[in-house]
Amino acid sequence: MEYKITGYRPEKLFHFFEEISAIPRGSGNEKEISDYLVRFAKERGLWVWQDDVYNVIIRKEASPGDEARPPVMLQGHLDMVCDNQAGTVHDFEKEGIHLAVKDGILSADETTLGADNGVAVAMMMAVLDSSDLRHPPLECVFTTEEETGLGGAKALDKSLLRARTMINLDSEEEDTATVSCAGGLRIRFAKPVRRKKAKGTLLEVRIEGLLGGHSGSDIDKERQNAALLMARMADELIRNTGAELVTFEGGTKDNAIPRECTAVFLCRDRDQAKEAEERARFLARQMAEEVCTAEPDFTCRVRTGEEAAIRVLSQEDTAAFTGVLRLAPNGVLRRKAGADGFVIASSNLGIVRTEEDRLEILFAPRSSSASIQSDTKERFRLLADTFGFEAVYSGEYPGWDYREHSRVREIFQESYRKLTGKELKIEAIHAGLECGIFVGALPDLDAISVGPTLYNVHTPDECMPLDSLERFYRLLTDVLERLAEE
Repeated sequence: MEYKITGYRPEKLFHFFEEISAIPRGSGNEKEISDYLVRFAKERGLWVWQDDVYNVIIRKEASPGDEARPPVMLQGHLDMVCDNQAGTVHDFEKEGIHLAVKDGILSADETTLGADNGVAVAMMMAVLDSSDLRHPPLECVFTTEEETGLGGAKALDKSLLRARTMINLDSEEEDTATVSCAGGLRIRFAKPVRRKKAKGTLLEVRIEGLLGGHSGSDIDKERQNAALLMARMADELIRNTGAELVTFEGGTKDNAIPRECTAVFLCRDRDQAKEAEERARFLARQMAEEVCTAEPDFTCRVRTGEEAAIRVLSQEDTAAFTGVLRLAPNGVLRRKAGADGFVIASSNLGIVRTEEDRLEILFAPRSSSASIQSDTKERFRLLADTFGFEAVYSGEYPGWDYREHSRVREIFQESYRKLTGKELKIEAIHAGLECGIFVGALPDLDAISVGPTLYNVHTPDECMPLDSLERFYRLLTDVLERLAEE
């Protein structure tokens, strides 16, 4: 293929990233990228294993003279969040990512980039392909369906793993190492609904231009949730003008803060439509004033449409729907007491859909405290029961506790200090990582999560400074050399 990324070293690292970017690999669609890695390993005579959910393990023997060193695991996930700008047509099931390089920044053409976690895949491939690196025995573990509940890591047969040192490559700041993370789950609210036939004038309201972001790492940044803003709008119009709800669609992923939301209402006549439009525009101006500091590109478009005979939600179902949205726990729920104010519990309302005969709302609560997470689940149960929804819990995964003594953490600190003259930052994060799954299965596992700098992951604005990946790979290989000397 013709490569777009040039001038960075090692060259193959960047070429591998381009090659995997050409392969569709959204969550649940990882067979092709998994098979690609199996071929990659076999072509190089490496031991390889693939399971039924397309996890892959590739082993590489130690560099000469280092065979007696304990094995080390490098780990990352194959899947990516698939999202695109409004109006952009991209078939993530069949199309790869269209990359763009400008001023040393790698991005995608109006879609997510997939550097989360394509950089891990490319780095492991570069290490496996290299013939001149010094390293201990390596186990490179590529997991699937991380973005939809860490499914691959849960399904992986951990008895195959020999390493008791783990370097997870799924963090997003090159000057920071992650040593603890939150656990999480997904909650789906569903309710069958009744519709009735009605005639009148359609009114469409569309909220867009929000920053969105990752429901863990960005939940504390005061970013607005488009679905919640629209719920406020719907409640206002329905209570004060008598408008009836036809459709309400917001969000694309339960682990991404919704950036856009559209609702369609039916007004009984033109006069009521005019009143609803004026009230909607007034509320839109109020919202803009409230959120302008954190959301400078917020827009709310209001449009009166045509006369129509259409099926609308019943008043009872509409009240239940808006009630859940208005009262649902969302955003930061609990912070750690003390100066740092670290988030220890949150929830994200990620997707809202009104189908012909069904309402669906998806939430993603997180917490580093098992007891607080249990309490949050109970709050959602009460909310569902109050408004007649069924709540289904799935994809639960554990947090990862801080380890007082960690040799791999010390080595990363030593290496970073040597290469940069600075101190490596150590942090706990509110996002989920696969480390919790592996540490839970292998209690003596010494783990760390690291990676190059990425911006705006899980959004079409995702991008990566290419020199950060170059620097981070140098750090990773220096750490592997140090581990070979242990």
